[in-house]
Amino acid sequence: MKKTTSFYGAHTALITPMSEGKISWPCLEALIERQINEGIDGLIALGTTGETPTLTPEERRCIMDLVIKNAKGHVPVIVGTGSNNTADAVIKAKEAEAAGADALLIVAPYYNKPTQEGLFLHVSEIANATETPIILYSIPSRCGIEYGVDTMLRLREKFPHVIGVKEAGGSCDRVSEIKIRLDNDFLILSGDDSLTLPFMSVGAKGVISVASNHLPGKVSQMVDYALQNDFQSARKLHQQYYEFFKNIFIETNPSPVKYAMHKAGLIASPEVRLPLCQLSQLNAATLDTTIATMELMSIA
Repeated sequence: MKKTTSFYGAHTALITPMSEGKISWPCLEALIERQINEGIDGLIALGTTGETPTLTPEERRCIMDLVIKNAKGHVPVIVGTGSNNTADAVIKAKEAEAAGADALLIVAPYYNKPTQEGLFLHVSEIANATETPIILYSIPSRCGIEYGVDTMLRLREKFPHVIGVKEAGGSCDRVSEIKIRLDNDFLILSGDDSLTLPFMSVGAKGVISVASNHLPGKVSQMVDYALQNDFQSARKLHQQYYEFFKNIFIETNPSPVKYAMHKAGLIASPEVRLPLCQLSQLNAATLDTTIATMELMSIA
């Protein structure tokens, strides 16, 4: 099993480029190549940023296979295999393991809101069926529940391949608690770009980033500085790109980051699938201003 340290750093939660209702495979391949060339530490296939809920099973498999194939030998690939149906989550986890995923990302079951005992049993079913490292994904704003720290501790004690958590609850206090109560090898990755540096200051070891779709080199550099305990250099980058980190969530992800990437010529279309839609004119104007200011700061 890969060491936890293999997953330190900046990992990009890949968008799924689309055009006229279909996945743009050349854009996706170009995106992966750019990520690797600019020094990203890992890639996430089939996360929320990839609009996974609107993908067909065949599209899911093709994306997973393409990302793993193109990243093989360069960076680890973490595959999102979560579901609010435990049996379905087990099937997806087995498929990702067979395809060669380096880790599985398991979001807390959304909508049906299990108790912490139900959450423990849900992940236990997946962990019993696989040997691939598991990273829990706690995002209460989308799921209505979070992985309790006690639940993480129980899972970690029973299943050594439950190696960490993507923490998107917005609280440095919670990161501190996880760091104190779980063993030192338990991995914490920020799930919010604007909180990456604060989280790392209290023990996180990187980020699963949306912003790095657009800025892979800058995000990976900031995280690398923090991992080297050079928080002065990391803070300069955090401050330079903070408004962008924040405003790519001005509407539901990934509409804003796709808009920014399209404006920069990185993808052919900002298209997202319903029920998501393109940015409102007002929010597009705000993001335009953010990008212009960010570019001016990089020149200064």
